[in-house]
Amino acid sequence: MARRLFYVDEIRAGRAWVRGETAEHLRRVLRAEPGQVYELSDGEAVWLGRIGHCGREEVEFELLAPAALVRAPADVHLLAALVKFDRFEWMLEKATELGVAKITPVASLRSERGLEAAARKRRERWQKILREAGQQSRRVRPPVLEEVLELKDALQSEADQRLWLEEEPGARPILDVLGAAAGRVALLCGPEGGWEERERSAAAAVGWTAVSLGPMILRAETAALAAVAVVMAAKERGG
Repeated sequence: MARRLFYVDEIRAGRAWVRGETAEHLRRVLRAEPGQVYELSDGEAVWLGRIGHCGREEVEFELLAPAALVRAPADVHLLAALVKFDRFEWMLEKATELGVAKITPVASLRSERGLEAAARKRRERWQKILREAGQQSRRVRPPVLEEVLELKDALQSEADQRLWLEEEPGARPILDVLGAAAGRVALLCGPEGGWEERERSAAAAVGWTAVSLGPMILRAETAALAAVAVVMAAKERGG
């Protein structure tokens, strides 16, 4: 059974510390005790750490040795149109587990009114979701969460491949478009109800490639995750 991984607040002189909710989770839920070994990440490297002291608000570890890093096969930037928050937050969690490097919430023309303003107030909650999902999936760090962007600004995002998920007929299958070369992939996923024609025109004008996931009609959050999984699998096997 794989060891649990935790993001640490501080590493200094061969020791590491976790505090706050993470320390409480270790103490109360996992019944952590001195001598137990976990994996610890500071966002750059992963270590095996043995608990030396387990207090009410802080757990201290002694670093033992470097541990293997788990890396995603592709550098994916997911730009996802805002949908109802229960489904959007589920998507955040699962996209983290799939290995995306960056997530940008996007306000599109068909995003529900009020979601953009409400999303800005949920940033702290969403970062917590990403952190917990990153620890669960044993990532060296959680995804970067960008601020909410209007679609016109999201379209300026840079990547080696910029793919626009399109539900209308005529888009090329995503596997036909993905190249074997390594590099950053940006996936722009639409809202409930799909894109409006002027949004399609704007994306095409700045070089985004329309791609299809097949003939089935998918929910917005399902399409986003399916696209991420396809990209990761294709890049892992070399295109």
